[in-house]
Amino acid sequence: MTFAPRLCTALHARRAHCFIQRLVPFLAMLAVIFTPCANAQHAWPSARPIHLIVPFPAGSSPDLLARTLATPLSKTLGQSIVVENKPGAGGNIGTRFVARAPADGYTLLYTINGPLVTAPTLYKKTLGYDPLKDLAPITLVANSPNVLIVQADFHGNTVADFVQQAAQQAGRWNYGSVGPGSASHLAMEFFKKQTGLELAHIPYSGFPQVTTALIAQDIHAAFMVPAIAMAQVKSGKVKALGITSQKPIASLPGILPLSEQGFAEFEAISWNAVLAPAGTPATILERLNTELVTLLNSNEIRDKFALQYFSVIGSSPVELTQRIQEEQRRWDVVIETLKLSLD
Repeated sequence: MTFAPRLCTALHARRAHCFIQRLVPFLAMLAVIFTPCANAQHAWPSARPIHLIVPFPAGSSPDLLARTLATPLSKTLGQSIVVENKPGAGGNIGTRFVARAPADGYTLLYTINGPLVTAPTLYKKTLGYDPLKDLAPITLVANSPNVLIVQADFHGNTVADFVQQAAQQAGRWNYGSVGPGSASHLAMEFFKKQTGLELAHIPYSGFPQVTTALIAQDIHAAFMVPAIAMAQVKSGKVKALGITSQKPIASLPGILPLSEQGFAEFEAISWNAVLAPAGTPATILERLNTELVTLLNSNEIRDKFALQYFSVIGSSPVELTQRIQEEQRRWDVVIETLKLSLD
């Protein structure tokens, strides 16, 4: 009487055991498939060092500022950050590299506005990336005005003095820049457009060469970043007439904006930003934005950036996108007026 129930129980146990034996490999396979994906998100950035690409040479202003941020950011993220310079083509080579990099949070871009704002119009055929489609915005970092500098023995102290004297020498004065399409070139062309001045353009390979030419009086004027210009201004080798921001800058006392010298609509700001390849997970972008904005609001970073004449910003990704779009529209007018193409 008891044998049949026992037999049934044994058969059920045997079937259950067989089922479990077959289920275990299947569950193991699912674990192999799904665990790496889950861990990849959770693990960032523990897998390997982050590469912060600067598309300009070592020792340049964006390079120095990127390194200023990289050290404290590596501490907050708990991962090494390698600042890697990839200069060339006005910043386009390094920017293109990041735009084509894997969107995994391990390749980031620290750049100035040129490769994001003016490059798409200057290099319509050969740029190889769209900053609004191929890059994910993280934050605006900081901005700085340009300085209008002239020869040390210039007879005057204001922008109006410069305009008056240059107009009297129509066609005989010139200015230097770091090349066609550069910020220093476009800023002066924008200034010419507003004033009606005739100034010949003399391009150089870099700001040191522009400074040397100005000191030697081979050129009459230039728009230059203050991080380079102010050492020569303080030594008396060149003279500063104005800055290109809408408001005075505390680190540049006594140098009035062009907007307060009769040129209300003139503004030509250099700014820096951090971006990532498009498609980078939102959680990574949000973490980077939070950490960077927190650092930028610290007194330590503010003071270090001020030494380079930069004022920190810290923004949302949306605000960075809006800045790119607004300035593209603004500078496209200048580029199209010049009929300038660098393809």
